[in-house]
Amino acid sequence: MSSERPDDPLGQNRAMTASGTVEGTLDPVGRVRSFKGIPFAAPPLGDLRWRPPQPAPRWEDIRPATAFGPRAMQLALFGDMNFRSDGMSEDCLYLNVWTPAESSRERRPVLLYFYGGGNQAGDGSEPRYDGASLAARGIVALTANYRLNVFGFLAHPELSAESPAGASGNYGHLDQAAAIRWVRENIAAFGGDPDRITIAGESAGSMGVSAQMASPLARDLLAGAIGSSGALMGALRAAPLAAAEHMGLEYAASLGASSLAELRAMPAERLLAACAPRPGLEFKSVVDGYFLPRPPEEIYAAGEQARVPLLCGWNSEEMSYKTLLEDSEPTPENFAAALRPICREWTEAALALYPAATVDQTIAAATEFTSDFVIAHNTWKWCELHGRTGGAPVFRYLYAHPRPPMRPEMGDAVAGFAGGVITGPEAAAQRTPPPRGAVHSAEIEYAMGNLATNHVYAWTGEDERVSALMQAYYVNFITAGDPNRPGAPEWPPANQGETVRVMTLGPNPRAEPERGRERLLLIDHFAE
Repeated sequence: MSSERPDDPLGQNRAMTASGTVEGTLDPVGRVRSFKGIPFAAPPLGDLRWRPPQPAPRWEDIRPATAFGPRAMQLALFGDMNFRSDGMSEDCLYLNVWTPAESSRERRPVLLYFYGGGNQAGDGSEPRYDGASLAARGIVALTANYRLNVFGFLAHPELSAESPAGASGNYGHLDQAAAIRWVRENIAAFGGDPDRITIAGESAGSMGVSAQMASPLARDLLAGAIGSSGALMGALRAAPLAAAEHMGLEYAASLGASSLAELRAMPAERLLAACAPRPGLEFKSVVDGYFLPRPPEEIYAAGEQARVPLLCGWNSEEMSYKTLLEDSEPTPENFAAALRPICREWTEAALALYPAATVDQTIAAATEFTSDFVIAHNTWKWCELHGRTGGAPVFRYLYAHPRPPMRPEMGDAVAGFAGGVITGPEAAAQRTPPPRGAVHSAEIEYAMGNLATNHVYAWTGEDERVSALMQAYYVNFITAGDPNRPGAPEWPPANQGETVRVMTLGPNPRAEPERGRERLLLIDHFAE
């Protein structure tokens, strides 16, 4: 099949977007074209700092699309993140396209993926999110950047006052919505179907997916959604605007800035340095009255979200017991003491559902509670509400396949949240007992087909088989809103039938009745 089609720009590795023509590259082995570093919005610099994204400027000449654009401003919070981006800059609003289409006349289903990193770090260039493998299976895959930390989520009374909507914060989510609109308007040039857009993400990216489904700015542009380990509910719920504005004022005061003009005049590096984690400083999603008219839980409860199929779930060991106990010994007494300020009057009920009479039981109970409280509960709540009111199937999963051991050459390194390793003194501080399940973010390389990009772990044939099945489920869902196809274990919708059934993903995939529901129902009382 020839890659030269004079009647169609895509056959020449070119695509005509609303801003101008881009030229990418063709992988002759996988027959996938990639277009990297395409601007989907204007650089948010100067007066555009802390404003909604504006249209990308036009260009006249053919623009090379062969290298990733700069990543968003961020601190090195996750020492194991691996970037291929062209440095770091406020000028970060770029996306990347991988397409198997030979012609712009094709209409392939589309996946737009948002990275994780706590809304504080991450980038669309990370190898674990690369779209080539899924594109080789027949879909158009994209990753898109969005602003992070203070640049993406600062709320401030002066920002609200200058906004026609009276809103501030959520600039990172507005970037995501702008990326969705760009895909809607431009993806046909890459052989994609603008009416078949599925958005996906993990952790903070999954929270973004839950937000886009709830927002009137994006919900009508979606055909489906995939969420992994996170939603804007429960312990991760969005902040009220007034509280977010108050935090913004405190942040400004820490820099000696008495006005928005002073903040806009400051170098980006100084603003970023002041984002170093500290108590009371948390840049997060905001119920701003514009992007999020009401708390997402209320929007979903009312059935006002995107009424599209949802595939969502979490991993079997999302958090370590040390997240809860920190430097305290894992004893039953310390576990109970750590629960009291969180569970309040429901502490005894929690201790009954997370029994801990020995050190080993305490480690298991603290791991399970922290995983449930921080990640599983909010993701479950999202699935539950959408299943009741969304008018579409919800396919739930539990990812339960632990990563294999690290390669011997990794030495004394410890695994990090981003799939890489942490070495040196920091590694010693973070060393914990080997995980008993699948840790936070462990599923990404499997689902995206990118095991080969991660050289930390000694992948086996079993890992390859798990990855192949997950990719097939993803592509089936992106194509038809249903992961099921002949030859794969049946995955029933969780919100249809008398029993909630969940697909356990691993070497022996199987649909099983839901487990742990009573724990999540209890957390519903005190998660905030």
